[in-house]
Amino acid sequence: MKEKGGFTLIDLLVASVIVGLVFVAILGAFRIALKAIQLSYLKSTALALANQKIELARNLPYEKVGTVGGIPSGIIPQTENITRNRVEFTVKTTVLYIDDPFDGTAPDDPVPTDYKRIKVKVSWQAGHPGEVFLISDIAPPGVEGESEGGTLFISVFDSQGQPVVQADVHIENDNVDPPINADYQTDSNGNLVIPGAPESIESYKITVTKPGYSTDRTYGKDEVDNPDKPHATVLKGELTEISFSIDKVSTFEVYTKEVPQRDEWSDSFEDTSKISDSENLEIGNGEVKLALTETGYASSGYLISETISPGTFDSWYSFSFNDDEPSGTTIKYQFLYFDGTDWVLIPDSDLTVNGIPNSEGFSDSPVDLFGLDKDKYPEIRVKATFETDDPSVTPILYDWKVIWNVNDPDPVPNLTFHLQGAKTIGTDAEGNPVYKYSYDHTTNDSGYIKISYLEWDSYTFSVDSEATGFDLVETYPVQPVNLLPDTTQTVILYLKAENTLLVRVKDAQTGDPIFGASVRLLNTSINYDETLPTDENGEAFFMPLQSGSYVLEISAEGYDFYSERLDISGDVVREINLIPSQ
Repeated sequence: MKEKGGFTLIDLLVASVIVGLVFVAILGAFRIALKAIQLSYLKSTALALANQKIELARNLPYEKVGTVGGIPSGIIPQTENITRNRVEFTVKTTVLYIDDPFDGTAPDDPVPTDYKRIKVKVSWQAGHPGEVFLISDIAPPGVEGESEGGTLFISVFDSQGQPVVQADVHIENDNVDPPINADYQTDSNGNLVIPGAPESIESYKITVTKPGYSTDRTYGKDEVDNPDKPHATVLKGELTEISFSIDKVSTFEVYTKEVPQRDEWSDSFEDTSKISDSENLEIGNGEVKLALTETGYASSGYLISETISPGTFDSWYSFSFNDDEPSGTTIKYQFLYFDGTDWVLIPDSDLTVNGIPNSEGFSDSPVDLFGLDKDKYPEIRVKATFETDDPSVTPILYDWKVIWNVNDPDPVPNLTFHLQGAKTIGTDAEGNPVYKYSYDHTTNDSGYIKISYLEWDSYTFSVDSEATGFDLVETYPVQPVNLLPDTTQTVILYLKAENTLLVRVKDAQTGDPIFGASVRLLNTSINYDETLPTDENGEAFFMPLQSGSYVLEISAEGYDFYSERLDISGDVVREINLIPSQ
């Protein structure tokens, strides 16, 4: 018997999916079309606004074609906000004199203000953000007249000397009439040429920056007595050239910590007991040098240390050495690890210091090993390669040392330090340098601070021991710390309190440490009153402290109360034996 025709549930589901996909495709196409229509409308409106501004300039008297506060000065606003159909457009107008090379350029051209160029940028943020540009040249009526001012030639480059395109240049001058307060951008060569700038002595305040970049500017004598880059001077008919250097900003991540416990491996080469392999070298009596042959010293040789195995440790720290490398000789130092088959070079991806890869070899002491992964490389060997171009001379290695941190030291919270760059903006009345960056910073409760928007420079860290109670013992990396553009650099400040007290509390009968005893340290003259519990070792540690006379009080359940007066200066250790209560 033949079944009646019809749709099954599966047929309906498949059909629904197909119809859904078709509608989704149609909807997507509709959205794309709508976006294209909206974008086209916005661009058309923006172009119309730009054209209006260009036509307005063309219909003005030539002497009035300029921006308010700009060079040349005129009646056109530099920035306007215009609303069309509930969309706000920002219209930015720039007018510049153009020194056409047809008749020569400044300073050879006595009249560098050949004609004016107007640039209009219209941008919007609503809907689909965008911007449009229009540029037009406006020629003066008749022949060129006498130039009314001089020419500013501004060049902007980065830390590598490369031009910075579209750098923002802000120029102010309140000593001319009308006053100048204008914004410009550098061209594709990092330059900005402004002919027709009114004559003025050390009055052009110029600031150069760019989003995500540092700032460079001129300075007045009201800011620094003898500025390195004073406000610019423009003289009639002359060219004033001034350059600025900016680059992407960087960040310091600073940790303040106590000085860690450290251990080390070293060899002073009195014998070969700490050497695993060598070739063409003489070793002993406190030195290593190339072996002598019948024709003089061997041209090359190498030395490999024994395996350096710290055991349980927190991190590698540094490698240092003392050597002598006469002219024409070298010693390069590299680091090896065991790959399961042989001792091979640690890859450059894991060990590159200050841009120098391990495969190239290091030649400056010390070598920073802090970034070397101690879990991946729990033991290492050091290799030194000796070379000479002259058989009559040899490099000599006297000793070498590897240091590691045994523990991760405790943070020093809320520590104030001073950060200062090496760049200066001038000198004060006494001839002392005035630094471009010189500020105090304070770490948080975890001993950490992130300092952003820093210019590339060489920085030094310092701590006021009298104000903080801490001495800055060392830094990682070693000072001064070079901060490169567009980087994040970790810095650790290792600190030691000038005055400390370590209290060890024990049972007088058994000698065992007492855990949880209450240790109070008191000095009413300086309003110091701190109470700490003893740890599992029976210890309580107080830092930093001012030197002076304190009262020490100790109490613990089941023991007699203890009190004494003691003087604290430097590092003081007190061992107290509590008597059990009767």
